Parts: sequence; C-alpha cells; structure tokens
Amino acid sequence: MKTPTVRVLYIDDEENNLQAFKASFRRQYEIYTAISAAEGLKILQNVNVQVIIADQKMPNTTGVEFFKSITETFPDPMRILLTGYTDIEALADAINHGDIYRYITKPWNDLELHNSIKNAYDAYKAKIDLRNKIAELEKTNDELNRFIYSISHELRAPLVSVIGIVGLVKMEGLYNSSGEYWSLIETCSNKLDYYIQKTLQYYKNNKTVADKSPVDFNKLISELIEVYSYTDKDTRFTVNIDQEVEFKGDLFRIEVILGNLISNAIKYQKVTELNKKVNIDVEVTKEFAQISITDNGMGILNEHLEKIFTQFFKSKVHHGSGLGLFIVKEALNKIEGRISVSSDVDHGTTFKITIPNAK
Repeated sequence: MKTPTVRVLYIDDEENNLQAFKASFRRQYEIYTAISAAEGLKILQNVNVQVIIADQKMPNTTGVEFFKSITETFPDPMRILLTGYTDIEALADAINHGDIYRYITKPWNDLELHNSIKNAYDAYKAKIDLRNKIAELEKTNDELNRFIYSISHELRAPLVSVIGIVGLVKMEGLYNSSGEYWSLIETCSNKLDYYIQKTLQYYKNNKTVADKSPVDFNKLISELIEVYSYTDKDTRFTVNIDQEVEFKGDLFRIEVILGNLISNAIKYQKVTELNKKVNIDVEVTKEFAQISITDNGMGILNEHLEKIFTQFFKSKVHHGSGLGLFIVKEALNKIEGRISVSSDVDHGTTFKITIPNAK
C-alpha cells in the first residue's frame, strides 16, 4: 500500500534553519519552506498543506500570532511551534485556543520532530475522516427522513380513502351485512393510520425548528379532547385551566405532547370501569406552563415506569405502538421541557409536564 504524501510547511526567518530542515526531512515528506509569515501565507493559498511548523521568534509577527491569524481561513492543518526560549504565557494561550497542536524547543531533535510531524498528520487525517463521516451520516439521515416522509404520505392517501369507504358503508347501513369483515377492515385501517401519523410526528419533531407562537391552552385542549374522545364517548373530562398571562411556545410540539397523553388516557381506560374519567389541570405563569393529566385507567407497573419513554417499549398490559410516549419525551427535549409520571395499577396514572414560557 502506497504511503500517503505528507505536505509540510516550515516557516522561519533564518535561512540556515530552513535548509537544515529540508535536508533532514525531504526524503520523508513533501517539504515547503518560507522565510516569513507573509511568504508562508502565499504557500498556504496555493498548496494543500497538512502540517505547518513555525518559529516563534520572527520579525513582524510571532509563530503564535501567525497561527491565530489563519485559524479561520486555514483551520485544518495541524500546527507545531518551534521555540528557542521559554514563553510559557504565549504557549499556554495558543494551546488553550487550539492554535497549536504541539511545541518543540530549538535546536530540535530530528527523531522528536519526525514523530511530532507523523502524529500531527495522523491527527489531521482523523479530523478530516471524522468530518467526512459526519457529512456522509447527515446525508444518509436526510435521505432516510425524506424517504420516510414520502412513503408515509403516499401510504396515507389510499388509507384515508379506505377509511372513508368504511364511513360510507356505515351511512348506508351495510356495516354488519358481511359479518365481521367491515369491522376488521376498519380496525386494521385505523391502526395503520395511527402508526403512520406517529411516524410523521417523529419526523417533523426531528426536522422542525422550535417555534414561538401564542398558545391558548383552553382552545388547544378543547380541540384535542374533541379529536381523540371519539374513540370512547364514555370517558368524562374535567378541565381546569388557569391562564391569565400570555404563553408562547412551540405550538406544534405542545400539541403533539398533549395529544399523545390525552389519547393514551382514553385508550388505556379499564373496559369494566363505569366511571371513566380524565382530569387535566393547567397553570400558566410568566416562566412556565405546568400541566397535569390524570386518569383512572389501567395504571403502569412500577418496574415499567423508567422504560415507558423508550422507543418501541410495550408492556403486556398496554398494547400500543411503543412510539407515543417516546415522541412525547423527544418533543419535550426539543423545547427544554420536563415530564414525570406516577402510577398505581388500581387507581390510574398521572403525568406532570413543565414547559418553559418562551415569551
């Protein structure tokens, strides 16, 4: 395997040092030399150099000052400082600001300097490889997200048509004309639609930049209850909202968070419960919105409480998608919110949410 060519630029105002450096290392590296910082800058503008070595004590500018001056224009090459005297303050400042990779005292030791150049090149290569991998990963992730979004929309269009046809069948009184077939079609279609909508929520939560819109919790919660309560008309809601100050936040993510929690509070009611109820309390201040959603449903086992926000987690009792609460947690992370949960298998579950007021 061919050894990669390492291009090294050495800047020093003493011609003898430049010649000695070239004589010592010309066989191992592709050497460029400059007798001033200005000349070194010209070389950088025309040659893709991987390692720069500069003498600290030069007229007009020091090695540290030169490295600082090229930090933004030439951030990739690794920098090695040669110094013939002790300037701890300048060295510490350069190292702390990332302006130099290593410093070596003059006169240099050939083996020490050779090892420093080799290590500097390895660090340079690792930095470039990491950047390329990140760019490749971002590209792959973007393509995957676009694929998921596209497929979800293409799947949902015919699915909505199927659900619409089932609605027409009900209107014409034919729903029970073919045994359980229409019921099975409706159940499967609704389940698939639910999964697609969760996928779209997850996609949008990852891609959408946080927004600051006015949020009217009275209006929002009323609309969400209307949307989700159709699945179980027997569940009674008690809503108490104290919002006397303006609240601004990410309306889309807050809607996703509350929608998932309200949907779960209805979905996981006990079948045998005659008094199904959900209490929603909201208190808005200048700093936060504190929201509590309590149901008297199935409840969650203690050993599951730490796992319920994990992607695709399903318990034996709760046969959901394993996505809803994961999306809630992800959305809250995006808007710097917090969530806690307490539950009793006999009495139900309470979720408490705190969302910062972005006003």
